[in-house]
Amino acid sequence: MSLSHLYAFVNAQENNLQRVDQQQPEAADTTKKESGSFIIDAEVQYSAKDSIRLDNENQKTYMYGDAQVSYQDVLLKAHTIVLDMDSSTALAYGTVDSLGNEIGLPVFTDPSGEYTMRRMKYNFKTEKAIIEHIVTEQGEGFVVGNKAKKIEDNSYCMKDAKYTTCDHHDHPHFYLNLTKAKVIPGKKTVTGPAYLVVEDVKLPILVPFAIIPTTSSYSSGFLFPSYRDEQVRGFGLTDGGYYWAASDYFDFMVKGDIFTNGSWAIRTGTNYKVRYKYGGRFNFQYITNIFSEKDLPDYSKTKDMAINWTHRQDAKANPYQTFSASVNFSTSSFDQNNINNLYNPANNNISTNTKRSSISYSKRWAGKPYNFSANLLHSQNSRDTTIDLTIPDLTFTVNRFYPFKKKDKVGTKENMLEKISLSYTGNLKNYVHAKESELGLDGESLANQWQNGVRHSIPVAMNLKFLKHFTVTPSFNYTERWYLKKIEQGYDEESQSIVNTDTINGFNRVYDYSLSAGTSTKIYTFFKPWRKLFGDKVDAIRHVATPSVSMSYRPDFGDSRYGYYDWFEYYDEERDEIVRHDYSYYEGSLYGTPGRGKSGSMSVSLGNTLEMKVKSDKDTTGFKKLKILESLNFSTSYNFLADSLKWQPVNMTGRTKLFGTNVNFGAQFDPYALDTLNGQVIRVNESVFSQQKKLFRMTSANLSFGLNFGSDTFKKKDRQDGTTDPNATQDDPNDLPPDPLNDQEFDPRAAFQGANASFVEGDDGYAKFEIPWNISINYSFRLTEDRQKFDPKKMAYDYKITSDINLNGNLSLTPKWRINFASGYSFDLKEIAHTNIGISRDLHCWSMNFNLVPVGRYKSYFFTIRVNSSMLQDLKYEKRNHPRDNDSFY
Repeated sequence: MSLSHLYAFVNAQENNLQRVDQQQPEAADTTKKESGSFIIDAEVQYSAKDSIRLDNENQKTYMYGDAQVSYQDVLLKAHTIVLDMDSSTALAYGTVDSLGNEIGLPVFTDPSGEYTMRRMKYNFKTEKAIIEHIVTEQGEGFVVGNKAKKIEDNSYCMKDAKYTTCDHHDHPHFYLNLTKAKVIPGKKTVTGPAYLVVEDVKLPILVPFAIIPTTSSYSSGFLFPSYRDEQVRGFGLTDGGYYWAASDYFDFMVKGDIFTNGSWAIRTGTNYKVRYKYGGRFNFQYITNIFSEKDLPDYSKTKDMAINWTHRQDAKANPYQTFSASVNFSTSSFDQNNINNLYNPANNNISTNTKRSSISYSKRWAGKPYNFSANLLHSQNSRDTTIDLTIPDLTFTVNRFYPFKKKDKVGTKENMLEKISLSYTGNLKNYVHAKESELGLDGESLANQWQNGVRHSIPVAMNLKFLKHFTVTPSFNYTERWYLKKIEQGYDEESQSIVNTDTINGFNRVYDYSLSAGTSTKIYTFFKPWRKLFGDKVDAIRHVATPSVSMSYRPDFGDSRYGYYDWFEYYDEERDEIVRHDYSYYEGSLYGTPGRGKSGSMSVSLGNTLEMKVKSDKDTTGFKKLKILESLNFSTSYNFLADSLKWQPVNMTGRTKLFGTNVNFGAQFDPYALDTLNGQVIRVNESVFSQQKKLFRMTSANLSFGLNFGSDTFKKKDRQDGTTDPNATQDDPNDLPPDPLNDQEFDPRAAFQGANASFVEGDDGYAKFEIPWNISINYSFRLTEDRQKFDPKKMAYDYKITSDINLNGNLSLTPKWRINFASGYSFDLKEIAHTNIGISRDLHCWSMNFNLVPVGRYKSYFFTIRVNSSMLQDLKYEKRNHPRDNDSFY
């Protein structure tokens, strides 16, 4: 039932009580009372669902059932509200249903937020209130006060309050007991003495005072450090520092570690974002670790640093220009000396040998075929401490165009010139490959260590149809290189070795060109399988062969007229003869050097696919295709103009799928035999067949596959047609009998709904029992010739095998328990790879994690239990064992 606003109510009261002053000639003022009455500054609206009772004698109004009162920017809802007009107050409280549950508790809303309580007395005039058991959400936490007083500045003074991040307000799993507190909504909570309570057990952890920020926007503040105790580095404080909320566009954080033995670390980071333009983050870490004591044999000191930067440009910022960065640079031993890498199964940095970084810029011109890109590239190997840097890598391209094609061609056939296409690629690089300790950036290092150059590539091609089923593609390729130095070589009598004798700086133009023509086609073969073996299930098998042949010609750029090569003679004492050594001035240069000797070669390749057409299980009249062999490719080449060894090795690659798993394999076969000359093993111009009666000599082979399966793999599939049994009966929730204890309808399915559901209902109506799990297995195998072991009897190298298997997976025993693991095994090294086992438990508002490295160099463990909320991230307990600690592993 809904009533009109308070104006009519006050009029009715005064008329019924006949309290109008007869001596006053004017009508009584219905919107304003004398002292002690309700002064109305705005329209008041109130309503109740069940009933409203007016007590005219005591100037009170009683509202029952979903009652609410709104006045200006204040809204009060409750099961029962009593309005007292004389004192300008409202008393609100809830009730108890037949099951003993509290319902209709007061909810008070004002500009500072929304608050739930058991009982509230609010004064509209002073805006003060006395509250019993208030619950308010401040930031990521909840404040629950048994007794509270609201004052005129919309802050709340509480006694014996609770602060928790657990959403079980009445009985939280943990809380900070605030003896006295003041809550300033949307800003902070200030408390006096407080102590920690876990599962109703008061712990002897006392906080003399605290300020808990609850602003909805991020703010600056100090980061409280964590305590750590290690046998090697001693006692320490870690991850303490300061966070600066600079603006809406970027922030900055600095954290540090310090230990009693002198070890320390500093970490800085920033996040930045400009909407619709770009965003990213930058992190820098520097760690100094000291192990043992000075003057002891196991004393060591390491200094490591790492830089991580990611930058992303919004796609809406500029469609013709992009800039991105992904930088992951560190010293070679950083991951091994950073303890945070040991306990995360998803982060295998500790066993990662290679890191790569790139900074890229690209630009294209609208309506033009031009493209430009600039890259800074970095790659480092932590195993041998080598670094590859490319600073910069500039590329300018002109997309393929047809210079002789007519623009306004109508009704005429294309001539030969119109089919000629042309493109251009220009590339400039400055590159170095060096040890981390030897890398230099000074002028001398840039001249000696770094390689640089420019390359221009201009391919010219055309497409011609031949005999309907063939496409012939003749082409001409021109490549020009610009180098700023050339190196002369000579023979050093003292070291009896070939050395670089002189570096001649200057501009050098080095070019080459080649001619080629190729053609390809497809050949389809169908055949019926043997029905005694396959029955009528298999309808046909199709084989698709894709042969291709190309011819190419390249002149001899080792001729003296080009000036790319030189030679000298020296006396070899071991061989007791004069030896001629030919070399190129640009040997080892960035873009190489034109090849010596004429080359007139033919390249041959053959691609194969195999498919099977079988009857479909879903449709008795339909068929489906199954790929037996997704690809099987062979390729080789023959040089007509070579003096010897005209055939190149045959390369084979293949891919198929077995039991839903991709299998990749490959091999290389050499048609020429091996022999020894002056103690060295060389390929000779003699076929393997004439020497060993074999067609080829296998030089390498590889095989890799991966399996990924889990609980979803073995689930029973639903009906293929998606229909249900027409005779099956289904319960209608509207036909269920009512609960005898309540007027509300009883639905047993409600036990499986909501955030607090513990079970999932199966198709049979019973709780479904599931343990989700997933396992991934990856295996790789490689067979290569061992160049250190040659068998003169077999005239062949011995083989060496490299193989390893990687295993990772996860298992959820219950919705709260989760186990994940990662491991592997190297068969050639006969050792287990870095193994990590992680166990986690969701404790509602807490979480527990246990990580174990059971074997290997980094054998250790790490246990932590902490509050999930980031506001109380320092409320935790940790126990760990560092792999360098000398105490017992357990």
